[in-house]
Amino acid sequence: MPPPPHPPSSATPAAITAQTTFTTAQRVYLWLTALSVAALLIADITGVKLFSFNLWGITVKHSCGMLTFPITFVLTDLVNEYYGRRAARRIVWIGFAMGAFVWFVVRTTLWMPRWEVPFNVAPDAFEAVFQSSQIMYFASLLAYLTGSMCDIAIFGRLKRLTGGKMVWLRATGSTVVSQMLDSLVVTFFGLSYGRMVFGGGDPMPIESVPQTAATGYILKFFIALALTPLIYAGRALMQRRFGLVPLPSDHV
Repeated sequence: MPPPPHPPSSATPAAITAQTTFTTAQRVYLWLTALSVAALLIADITGVKLFSFNLWGITVKHSCGMLTFPITFVLTDLVNEYYGRRAARRIVWIGFAMGAFVWFVVRTTLWMPRWEVPFNVAPDAFEAVFQSSQIMYFASLLAYLTGSMCDIAIFGRLKRLTGGKMVWLRATGSTVVSQMLDSLVVTFFGLSYGRMVFGGGDPMPIESVPQTAATGYILKFFIALALTPLIYAGRALMQRRFGLVPLPSDHV
C-alpha cells in the first residue's frame, strides 16, 4: 500500500514569512550577541599569558585576556540602552554558557589519546597552554558573570537617576565599578586561590592579590575611558543606520 499523504501544512504564508524573517532590531541584537561572545571567548583563551609594562611610572601587570574583555562591557551597555536589562542579561548568560561549552571541548581534547606522528603538535606545548589555562579560564568566566551583572544593574540605576541623560556617566560609571569587581575576582581565583585548590601553576601569594588586581584595574580604567566614545558612536550607528531608539529610563 502507498504511504498516506502528508497532511497539508497549517502554516500560512504570512506565518512562514514572520517565522523566517528577522526584523532590524533582531538582526542587530544577534550581531551584538555574537561579537560579545567572541570577545569573551578570545579573552578567556588568551588569558593564560600575563603581561607587564610601565604606564606613566606605574607598573601594570595583568592577563592578556583583558585586552578584549572590556569590549563585552561596552556591548552590554549598548544592549542595555536599546533592549533593556533582560536582553543584556540574556547575552551574559549566553556568553557564560558558550564559555562553559568551550571549556568542555578543551577538556575533551586534553583527554583524547595523542596520535604519535612527528607532524602532530607536541603534547607538552599543547598541554602547557590549555592545561595550565583551565583555572584562569574558569576565573575569567566567573569574573565575566559577576562583573557583567554588576555593570547591568549600575547602568540601569544611573540611567533612571539621571532620567536618561548623561550617557557618559552611566556608560563609564557602570564599567569602571564593575571592572573593579572583575579584576579582583579574576586575580583572586585565577592566579591565587584557584591554583592553591586545583593546581595549574604556582599560586600568587594572597597578599599580592590586591596590588595585582589594582594595577590591572588601572589599565582597565583607562581603557574604559578610552572606550566611552564608542558608546556615542554605537548610539549614532543604532539610530541613524538601523533606526533604533534608546529605551526610556523607566524601561531599563
